[in-house]
Amino acid sequence: MKRSLMSLAMIAVMGTAAPALAQSRGDMTLGFGLGVVAPKSNNGTLTAGPLSIGNSARPTITFEYFIRDNLGIEVLAATPFKHDLKVGGAKIGSTQHLPPTLSLNWHFPTGSAVKPFVGLGVNYTKFFEEKSPLGSVKIGDSWGLAAQVGLDYAVSEKSALRMNLRWIDINADVSLNGAKIGKAQVDPLVFGLAYVMKF
Repeated sequence: MKRSLMSLAMIAVMGTAAPALAQSRGDMTLGFGLGVVAPKSNNGTLTAGPLSIGNSARPTITFEYFIRDNLGIEVLAATPFKHDLKVGGAKIGSTQHLPPTLSLNWHFPTGSAVKPFVGLGVNYTKFFEEKSPLGSVKIGDSWGLAAQVGLDYAVSEKSALRMNLRWIDINADVSLNGAKIGKAQVDPLVFGLAYVMKF
């Protein structure tokens, strides 16, 4: 009788437990979400004074291919982020950028619905559509390291909700009418929330 009750209890627990999202060699995932780019404070100094770069939120997409169990190569892409540029608190213009990032991620094999991961990689940031009433402002391209930590919560065997936090090294020269006037030190934290599907 006791064994029967224990068996029923185990079946009930298994029935209510969330599925685990296993990642095996050869698996691929596609994630759709939202990213918020929050540049650090003190974004460098231009000729006219201290530079400040505003936050921006945009849709993101990730693709990850697992080269071995729990180890994947991920590409992050997004629609263009747009930032206001301020010097000494006064807006001097705006810019857009695309931040494609390539990362090598390790997903901890917890065997449960909750699976943390860490990643390290490289970022390339392309600035464009700079606008300013001061003249022709140009922000150069940037290459830098990128690191992330995150957490997947499996909602089925093929999908999960993902939260992650990235730090990206973004530094670029700033010029006005062809003359260098300083360097933008963006170095943002990127907060992400996404729905990830395995196939």
